[in-house]
Amino acid sequence: MNDPTRGRWLLAGAAVLVQLALGAVYAWSVFVNPFIDQMGWSRTQTTLPFTVAIGVIFIGTLVGGRIQDRIGPRPVVLVGGVIYSIGMMLASLVETPDQLWLLILTYGLIAGLGLGAGYIVPIAMLVKWFPDRRGLITGIAVAGFGAGALITAPVANRLIDPADVSATFLPLGIAYLVATLIGGSFFRNPPEGYAVPGFEPSAARVAATSDSYLLGEALRSPQWYRLTGILTLNVTAGIALVSQAAPAAVAIAGMSAASAAGLVGILGIFNGAGRVLWGWGSDHMGRMPAFVTMFAIQVVCFVVLPVAGSTALFSVIAALVYLCYGGGFGTMPAAAADFFGPKNAGAIYGAMIVAWSLGGVVGPLAIAAIVDATGGFSTPFYIIAGLAAVSIALPLTTRKPEGRPAQG
Repeated sequence: MNDPTRGRWLLAGAAVLVQLALGAVYAWSVFVNPFIDQMGWSRTQTTLPFTVAIGVIFIGTLVGGRIQDRIGPRPVVLVGGVIYSIGMMLASLVETPDQLWLLILTYGLIAGLGLGAGYIVPIAMLVKWFPDRRGLITGIAVAGFGAGALITAPVANRLIDPADVSATFLPLGIAYLVATLIGGSFFRNPPEGYAVPGFEPSAARVAATSDSYLLGEALRSPQWYRLTGILTLNVTAGIALVSQAAPAAVAIAGMSAASAAGLVGILGIFNGAGRVLWGWGSDHMGRMPAFVTMFAIQVVCFVVLPVAGSTALFSVIAALVYLCYGGGFGTMPAAAADFFGPKNAGAIYGAMIVAWSLGGVVGPLAIAAIVDATGGFSTPFYIIAGLAAVSIALPLTTRKPEGRPAQG
């Protein structure tokens, strides 16, 4: 008798390959100083292409998620990968300081939309193939995204020509195109009636595809907004540190700029690992208890961070925050599938990615403004600790819908 699950781990590997290419967007920081030196842009100006890319991700995930639920994952991930790669390659055309708009358009808008469309597909596909390991498999899928910068950052750093920084985007874009086309070519949904032998879903999970919510039904339920709120709060807290990790390490722990930059690279490992660790852990402890634990850990971390005067203590605390930041992305796709069913998970979780865009814009801007106003990191970190403490109430009071609404 043929095993219906045969080959699903190959699909997981293909998904990681795609996510490694897409996650290269997290390596943007290696371009900041070279662009400042070449173009004379301010630090705020050089942040705009990355901010726009993160800001439009949810549009790509919403559209890509809905389409892949209807026609399957392969066409959507291939088109998303092509758009993302073309945006990167077109960014290489930027030559003069007055072409910042072109970099925002290509790297920010075009690549960001393709990134969103491609990002959601592996997640939506794998929750259907792994109903028995939803948390673990979504954690693995998005861990590739979190780890993308680990590969791209050193490669890009070696490729950068100080006299023509944007030229680096051409070979990188070609590499991303090859990776997404190879990985995406393996993508497919499981056949009708697919089931994992010996797996019996618990009562805490949505068991049947036939019970899956449509996007419109999910959007009319309070649970969708609660889950999106939980993810937004987790992103806001975590990315606030992610955006300021290097200067905070210098100011609080007395690290050199070079050491702080090296620490940021290492912390990227914890961002990726947190997606797998918390995704796997949520399979055992439950999705909402996992978020309660993540928020509680962040309360302690942000209270301790302002007084973490040694390199070792600062590094450990920062690593824990990165683990929880990544953990939100590893746990929420599985939570969405549990709450609303796997069939339309692409569209439903794709819409939830608005949380990433909201938190990814609000967190960095808020902490930067408070640091500028107060002259240090103590006040903003204590504020984030308070935010995380209040956030605990949301997963504590969030329950799965009792049943799919009647069709009108």
